[in-house]
This record gives sequence, structure tokens and C-alpha cells, in this order.
Amino acid sequence: MKLFKIIFVALIAISSVYAKEKFFVVERENSSLATIYKGLKRSNIEGMHNMNHGVVKFEGKDGYVISRDGYVIKFDPEAEKILAEYKTSKSAIGFVIGKNYVAVANYDDKSVDILDRDLNPIKKIKTNSKNVGIKIYKDYLIFSQMDNDIISVYKDINLGVGTANFEVFKEFKDVGQLPFDAMIKDNNYIVGFFTSPHYGVVDLDTMSYKKIKIFLSDERKTVLKVPHFGFWSIGGDKVFVPAVGDNKVLVYDKDFKFIKNIETQGLPVFTSLSPDKKYLAVTYSGKDFPTIQIIDTTTLEIIHTFNFDGKVLHVRWSNVSPQLYVSVNDTNKVAVIHTKEWFLNREIFNIKKPSGIFIYEDGK
Repeated sequence: MKLFKIIFVALIAISSVYAKEKFFVVERENSSLATIYKGLKRSNIEGMHNMNHGVVKFEGKDGYVISRDGYVIKFDPEAEKILAEYKTSKSAIGFVIGKNYVAVANYDDKSVDILDRDLNPIKKIKTNSKNVGIKIYKDYLIFSQMDNDIISVYKDINLGVGTANFEVFKEFKDVGQLPFDAMIKDNNYIVGFFTSPHYGVVDLDTMSYKKIKIFLSDERKTVLKVPHFGFWSIGGDKVFVPAVGDNKVLVYDKDFKFIKNIETQGLPVFTSLSPDKKYLAVTYSGKDFPTIQIIDTTTLEIIHTFNFDGKVLHVRWSNVSPQLYVSVNDTNKVAVIHTKEWFLNREIFNIKKPSGIFIYEDGK
């Protein structure tokens, strides 16, 4: 019996290590998602509306998509079928998934929509502002009002039981000019601004706010603009930030104290940290659009450069195998880099104008 238990535990461990990943790739101009399974193009899920900035998220066995033209779509990532959809506005910018709700930040009708997990409407929060940087912390829903320079904190007064019921809990005013995106790091809501030389941090445990200056170079010149925080990489003991208008990746420690700048080939757009936090993949814009570079996060040196035959719009590290997936938009393919030996392992063709790459893990 004891031997059986040992074997059973070992099998569970092995199955978790070799969990299968399914990749969902946004086909930017085709209102669809392409699926990659076991390294091969598998299918297309049609009817996803305007996917120019399509984003996919998973929660348990449920998949959700937000389209540029304001649709939220629920789909089954295993059966690859659309289950429901709801149009919140003419233009939606971001969304989050809670235990019993989906919250959508809207641009054009200046509101935040609260839906249940089957996309039935619960509440529309009107803000008179474009809304960005929507995040979840415990029973709180946090977002920034771009036009009003306000960070709003709402609380589910039902505390996650039954139907979500969000009411305003606290608002921070005059936080900075034109907030545009945010992220959560532990209990901190971190927001960036287009025209202020700082980013803002809300401590969601104490409900206090502070401003932290941003510096570009070793001479500590102030940056007046930072990229979307979706492009930041936080992990281990470092934070990596692509600079705006300069060939640098900025490096901070976990407390956001400046460490150094890494000189890069081009103007960085997107940084993506490997699951083991050892490597950082950097993508570029302009003439260096077809290039990605790999940075060693210990030495803070560039160790590899890869060039492709088209614009690179997104990258995604596999969680279970040594591979980095790269969407090459112009040539309708996803390239796969082997991340132990660092070579181009293979190319997956027939994916139309790919951009965002998202992973669903079987067995979750």
C-alpha cells in the first residue's frame, strides 16, 4: 500500500510537470483566435469581433475575450466554442475576472461594467471619464479615471458571496496627469501617467497614496512618459521597464529603487520575463520591429539576438517546456525559439496576422 502511494504521488508530480498547454493566438485582422496544441496549428474560433487589440484571459475552465469594439466574449477553451457575448460599449480597453463577476473598463461611454461570469449585466458604474488600469485586490476593484486624474477603489459589499455588489470605497484625486495603465504588485496598485514625471502607488492595505519619480539614465534624467504597464516585467528581485523614446531597458529593485539602464538595439516596446525569472525577452518598434533580444537577468547583459522576416507583435514563454513563442505578424506565423540551446526550433504557419499569444493549461 505504501509503495502504491509513492507511485501515485510520483505520477501526479510527473503529470503536473508535463501538463499540456494550448496556445490561443489573436488573429488581428480576422475576428478570430487561432489555436496551437502539441506544437501544431489546430483550429480557428471565429466570430470574435474587432481583434485589433484583442485580449484573452482564463479563469478555471472559462475563457474570456475582450474586443476593441466593446464586446466581452465567454468561450470554452477545451471545446473551443463561444458560449456567450455582451457588448459593454463602442470601445473597451481592459477587463478583469473575479470569482463571481467580470468587470470591464470602457472608453467611449465612460463607464465600468460589472457582469456575472455568464456575462449577464449587473451594474454600470458611470464615471464621466475614460477608464483604464482595472485590477482586483481581495474584495476591491480598482481602476483609474484618465480624464479626471482619479484612482477609484470600489468594494464588493457582499464580500464575494452571491451577486457582486460594488460600491465606491475611496477615491484618490489629483494623483497625476492622464493615468493610462496600472498593475498590481502584492498589495500595491501602481499607476503610470502620460505627462507626469512620476508613477503613483496606492497601498491597498492602508489605503494611502504616494508618488515615485521615474528616472531614465545614469545621470538621473526624469522621464515624462512610461509605456503601458502590461509591458513591464516584475519578478524575483527586479523590475524591468522599457524606456520611451530611448534604446534602453530600465532596471529597478523590488522596492522600485533605480539600479541601472541596459542599452538595447532599438526602441523597446515589450518586455517578457521567463517563468524561472532568469531571462527577459525584449521586442522593439520602428526599424527594429523584426528583432527580439534576450537579457540575462543576473548579469543584466544581452546574450542573444534573433531577427525575423516580419514585425514581432508579441512573445510568450511556455510554462512547461523550454520554448519561447513569437508572433511574426507580416508573414502569418508563430516562431518557436528553444530556450536552453537558444536556436529557432520551428515555425508554425497559416496563422493570419498574429498578435497576442495566450496560454491555457489543460487539467486546471
